[in-house]
Amino acid sequence: MENRYEFTTDDQYYFGHATHYDLYKKLGAHPTVIDGQQGTYFAVWAPNAKSVSVIGDFNGWDTNANVITNRDDIGVWQIFIPGVKPGMLYKYFIIGAQDQQLYKADPYGNQMELRPGTASIVADLASITWSDSAWMKKRREFNQDKDAMVVYECHIGSWMKHPECDGIEGGFYNYREFAERCAAYIKDLGYTHVELMGIAEHPFDGSWGYQVTGYYAPTSRYGTPEDFAYMINYFHKKGIGVILDWVPAHFPKDECGLAEFDGYALYEHADPRQGEHLEWGTKIFNYGRPEVKNFLLANALYWVEFMHVDGLRVDAVASMLYLDYGKKDGEWVANKYGENKNLDAVEFFKHLNTLLRGRNPGVVTIAEESTAWPKVTGDVEKENGLGFTMKWNMGWMNDFLEYMKLDPLFRKGNHYKMTFSTSYAYSERYMLVLSHDEVVHLKCSMWSKMPGIYEDKFSNLKAGYTYMAGHPGKKLLFMGQEFGQQREWSEEREIDWFLLDNEYNRQLKDYVKALWKMVGKYPALYATDFDPDGFRWINADDTERSIYSFVRQSPDGKDNLLFVLNMTPMQRDDYRVGCFVPGTYKLILNSMDPKFGGDSPISKKTYTAEEIVWDNKPYSVGFKLPAYGACVFRYDNPDVAKAAPAKKTAAKKTTKKSK
Repeated sequence: MENRYEFTTDDQYYFGHATHYDLYKKLGAHPTVIDGQQGTYFAVWAPNAKSVSVIGDFNGWDTNANVITNRDDIGVWQIFIPGVKPGMLYKYFIIGAQDQQLYKADPYGNQMELRPGTASIVADLASITWSDSAWMKKRREFNQDKDAMVVYECHIGSWMKHPECDGIEGGFYNYREFAERCAAYIKDLGYTHVELMGIAEHPFDGSWGYQVTGYYAPTSRYGTPEDFAYMINYFHKKGIGVILDWVPAHFPKDECGLAEFDGYALYEHADPRQGEHLEWGTKIFNYGRPEVKNFLLANALYWVEFMHVDGLRVDAVASMLYLDYGKKDGEWVANKYGENKNLDAVEFFKHLNTLLRGRNPGVVTIAEESTAWPKVTGDVEKENGLGFTMKWNMGWMNDFLEYMKLDPLFRKGNHYKMTFSTSYAYSERYMLVLSHDEVVHLKCSMWSKMPGIYEDKFSNLKAGYTYMAGHPGKKLLFMGQEFGQQREWSEEREIDWFLLDNEYNRQLKDYVKALWKMVGKYPALYATDFDPDGFRWINADDTERSIYSFVRQSPDGKDNLLFVLNMTPMQRDDYRVGCFVPGTYKLILNSMDPKFGGDSPISKKTYTAEEIVWDNKPYSVGFKLPAYGACVFRYDNPDVAKAAPAKKTAAKKTTKKSK
């Protein structure tokens, strides 16, 4: 029988040119049958090794039992071992370039032992079945420019602990149980996607998954690869996309991992000025080496194409783009032009995004990039951009949080912190994020950041979330912040679900649900996120009263939304807001509605714009604006609606009866 896992001369060629995109189907451990014998075919890249053997529980970890003799020109060692079955533990025993004795996990292994164990596990991915074909077909039509996207950022191990923690390591739900509980919860709240932290195998819980040792292995904390695939299937059946945090920026120095894999710098640069993050104590990938680049490219494709993941949020992009990131003089090496740009990383991102998105329409790549690097989401060919789908808007996040933390008395002096982001909102395709990084390590939870007494914190948070919902850009909110988590997040415990016994917390959750449902319902809040015509200020300069008003405009002129935000505890009984067009303005959301825990003075729901000039606009509406009130009105623009092309309707089929 032909061995479909053999690493051939063609495989060597493509691997050496960083274009072996299905590399994970060849390297690693693959159960198979050869010459009538059931076993596993192993292949590992270790060009500097003097010898390699496969050790495991199937041979008593004997370093001499299964020594590999087949080594090709590019340095791939391969062997078939009869009798090795799925579920068995293994490692590679490597005699390194300087006679080191190294015990390494499989870089391409699909399953790993639960920490503190570090062995790889033979996994039979051929046993995985999928039933999400309808979703996968629909995914190809997803348009990040025109479709709604509200993301629930989540860490599985601390989202919710298993009610029967005794006997369950870490008290974790497995992937299957988590999917069934989480999908129902976030679907009800109006989220379109879940973003999962810490999925690739990692040895230290406290790293949250950002120091990876098993790039091709879903962490065994929550189950097997089959369990992981079930989770993806389940989310898709419930209409929820799945995004994974992906970490190509660095890797840890653990003995079992990639560091000095074959006794020499293989995946990293040999020069520590290029190959180490001193601040983080981790290694940096050598993006200029084709085989290393291929390792990462094939890994992205593994998650997206084989595991059906719908997008990758790429961690620490800035640390990859800048050679001097987090380094002092003398700790880094300039590029050939004497600059601090990592040219190899730039080319890697261009290759990654054109490849991943070109082969998989509808898949998103999201950059966590914290600087002003130009055209992160720019087209690779037309704009010489990096080609990401979206970029986290860290500038908006910082300004927003600094403003919201202020006592209302001091907000008028910082008024333009909230408006500045609209001056660059369309320079990239942005996602607005309030992520895990902002609610940990003494930064306080979102609720705790808010000023005022207990009730005021909820009111401030509702007003702030409303501004987030109305601001151009897709949305992401970290778990627990939707109901007013009060303690900082910790990976060691579940979020404080007991707070939902409190009426205020339940009402905040209900309000966030109303917000995200509104975002999903009205094209004005998603179809023009990256279109400057979709946002217009009514009044960005009301500094004395700390009130903001703006509109989000839909493409067809119908169902436009007017936002009015009062960021102080002062009720405005005679408030008036300017309007661009006449017509009827219907109040569709009021943060101080009694059902959300407020004491709104508004009883009227529908208003007619009067021909009274206000805010330099020809029309206006007057109403009672509640303290800390965030009000959203729906209206039509008759001129735009009239000019919009009529929707095509299918012609009715008629059948002429023959006489």
